Amino acid sequence: MVKHKTDKKPFSCKVLIFLHVFLGVGAVFGGGAFIIDNTGEIINMPISLLESTPFTNFFVPGLILFFILGIIPLIIAISLLKTKERKRVQRFNLFKDNYWAWSFSLYIGFALIIWINVQVFLINAVEVVHLVYIGIGVAIQAVTLLPSVQQYYKIEEK
Repeated sequence: MVKHKTDKKPFSCKVLIFLHVFLGVGAVFGGGAFIIDNTGEIINMPISLLESTPFTNFFVPGLILFFILGIIPLIIAISLLKTKERKRVQRFNLFKDNYWAWSFSLYIGFALIIWINVQVFLINAVEVVHLVYIGIGVAIQAVTLLPSVQQYYKIEEK
């Protein structure tokens, strides 16, 4: 169980929650658009971007974007806001002394950075949006690792 030394959530924790909400909402809308219209026309994304990739349309990338970088960050944001013990999820926590959502925040930061790097590699181009989202991935990791955030989400013994 997560027991906080203080009920006041540090500003840095609020920033982390915001970053996850920002990422999650954008990915749900972007991924959802690709799922609804796998040609990419709905968001003005040319299918020609996929020529050097293993994909023939945007459906599979849309699913990954929607669930991994959309739904999961939103769940993490809610869980960082309202800390509840989740034993099933805790099994996947590599940092047992920290609340599971704190650890998953790091995972999502890595996932976003990997996702963008794979995109850049596959399409052989770097756009401003890639730099923005690499920055968001790095920011998620940096804020997650701030001492105030780590201390707030540290699991204390009963």
